[in-house]
Amino acid sequence: MTTGFRTVLFPTADPAPAKAVFTELLGAAPVVDEPYYVGWNVAGQDIGLVPGGHGNGMTGPVVYWEVADINASIERLSAAGAKVQQPASNVGGGKVVATMQDVDGNVFGLSQSP
Repeated sequence: MTTGFRTVLFPTADPAPAKAVFTELLGAAPVVDEPYYVGWNVAGQDIGLVPGGHGNGMTGPVVYWEVADINASIERLSAAGAKVQQPASNVGGGKVVATMQDVDGNVFGLSQSP
């Protein structure tokens, strides 16, 4: 079902100090630096900060698994007991994401690239 995880997003209340920490941690400047998202790509791994993410239900870092068909993946995961937290939505450039909760309430994401 998945091709692996490619993205880890961290919620942040204040992007400026969080950006400084992650820039130092990752040893690189962000490749995306917008008010709604700050992101790095390190060795093919996307790492991002989501300003206001806590207000959108992010309780901590969320790992996004890359899938070929996000709707089919949501159906199969729901049948297995997972619950949709945020339905699939296009976040730009044809990329579609969704978040779900496992049976213990842990949040994980799904991502479908164009």
